[in-house]
Amino acid sequence: MSIVNVNTEEEKLKATTVRWRIFIIMLILGAINYIDRTSLSIAMPYITDEFGITDTRVVGVIHSAFFWAYALMQIPSGVIADKFKARNIIALATILWGAFQAVAALCHSIFTLSISRLGLGVTESPIMPAGAKLMGTWLTPTERGRGSMLLDGGAPLGTALGAVIIAGLIALFDSWRMAFVVAGVGTMLVGLLAWWYIRTYPSEHPGINQAELDHIQAANGPATSGKKYRLADIKPYLKQRNVIALIGGWVCYSFVFYGLMTWLPLYFQATYGFDIKSMGGAMALIFLLCFVGQLTGGYIMDKWRSKGAKTSRVMHTMLAISATTAGVGIFLCAQSSTPAVAITLLTIALFPLRWASVYWSIPGLLGAQSVAGTICGTMNFTSNLFAAILPIFIGFLVQSTGNYYAAMMFFALAAVGYLVCSLCINFDKKMEVVE
Repeated sequence: MSIVNVNTEEEKLKATTVRWRIFIIMLILGAINYIDRTSLSIAMPYITDEFGITDTRVVGVIHSAFFWAYALMQIPSGVIADKFKARNIIALATILWGAFQAVAALCHSIFTLSISRLGLGVTESPIMPAGAKLMGTWLTPTERGRGSMLLDGGAPLGTALGAVIIAGLIALFDSWRMAFVVAGVGTMLVGLLAWWYIRTYPSEHPGINQAELDHIQAANGPATSGKKYRLADIKPYLKQRNVIALIGGWVCYSFVFYGLMTWLPLYFQATYGFDIKSMGGAMALIFLLCFVGQLTGGYIMDKWRSKGAKTSRVMHTMLAISATTAGVGIFLCAQSSTPAVAITLLTIALFPLRWASVYWSIPGLLGAQSVAGTICGTMNFTSNLFAAILPIFIGFLVQSTGNYYAAMMFFALAAVGYLVCSLCINFDKKMEVVE
């Protein structure tokens, strides 16, 4: 009897890990977000053939539809995340974007396909703001770095898995339409999983024990309402060099990541004659190692700083390696004439690229935690606005030159901008917080 009692007491003292299971689900949702987002890029060679599209400018317009909707919904999504429960937002958004993914299979014109992409952009947009709200209620300050990595890690992981899954489904069914239907229905089912397991507040979850609840509440204290994000709030900060450098660096990084994510499938097909299996395999390798690189970079940064290294030295060194490797790799890839070399160079280029995710933590590092939402919200809004223009610009560039060389040079130049802006951030100077 005494042994049973001791074991029972130990179980009570041992905290459950509900919070990490929730963020594993958020990683899965983030990955699915990018699987559905990149499905159009994977299927585009088939869509252009079926729809008779020969102008890459039209391809750029179709791709940009998602980014316009996603960008313009950033601020409204933040308001929605402040007003409603994160659990409801995440589940409903996931189910709705799965529906738009599936509905795209019914499209038979450029117009209707673009409308489905607009719907996908609108319905995917609340996931990150709602995830950020969960981070504030479920994770302690010392756990939010890992939480951010799980939230943001879905981008390269989803792009890698999407290349394999969507390409595999197209090959299996010999139809991009069936691939979209299966992906959409699968997304909706995961939305139901999110509804079943996620709770907005720790005290609401049936699986959490008192030890985990005490751990969270001891670190976070009583819940308080954060300042609501308004676009006008950013105006005083646009006079500060660090804020301008943050926004500029994130925009340049986004040019590189989203540009390659969108155009690599067509680049591989047009330049090297890849079929769907070769293209899917190449994309999977490149972006899976990009995901591994992101996790590796975060670990190195934390370890280095924990040993007493100056923040400025760690950040400038890691971001410089990230930008330089990406820029040089893309530049050399454009000079290559063999697919194996091109894939190798792009894999090397993207391995450290996602180290840029540390940008999300920089306002807090520079003493501006109280306005970090305002600064990061504007940073993300601006980058997505430019990301909406990027596919159109690249489409015009490819159409006018007849190849992808100039486009690759643009991505390499964007990496230079990412490098310059990163080095312009002064980690020894705190941001001025305007009350």
